[in-house]
Amino acid sequence: MGAPKAETVTNPRLKSNYDREIRTRLRERFKLANVHQVPRLTKISVNMGVGKAIENRKRLDSAVEDLSAITGQKPKICKARRAEANFKLRENVAIGAKVDLRGARMYEFLDRLINIAIPRIRDFRGVNRNSFDGRGNFSMGLSEQTLFPEVTLDKIEFQQGMDITMVISGGSDEMSQELLAEFGMPFKKS
Repeated sequence: MGAPKAETVTNPRLKSNYDREIRTRLRERFKLANVHQVPRLTKISVNMGVGKAIENRKRLDSAVEDLSAITGQKPKICKARRAEANFKLRENVAIGAKVDLRGARMYEFLDRLINIAIPRIRDFRGVNRNSFDGRGNFSMGLSEQTLFPEVTLDKIEFQQGMDITMVISGGSDEMSQELLAEFGMPFKKS
């Protein structure tokens, strides 16, 4: 019995493409003096708000399992900060799950989102260009988790949507949009 083999870490396809080509194209396009001014993806947050978990705990467990399969990382359970009588919500009750992706997992998730999940959306006409926050960050929502192939359709009990936020350095919506377009994000034609 020898020592366990170390995992071979491969550079994700989108990351190596960014390092080889995209960064230099963006630097030339926006005439940036410093390479550190070029926008880059810093993290992706994937959030599933499960309000129905108040009535049925299985919904949250199902959402956590699906989110874990989709992202390859264990989700953090989010709890209510305060009680809200109108929603029958008590303080510290679990109502959602979220994952922050960085590094190789972030690029792998983005690759699967752009090339597998988004093309599976019915009647898809493109991602909204107005979903930037003014500081270069981009948010979008998906209506169901079944768009990802990691989720087994036989095990699904509840349809659950998710919010995806991409945090991009650079501080400009225009540069961030150009970065995502270079990665292959299918924006609506203007």
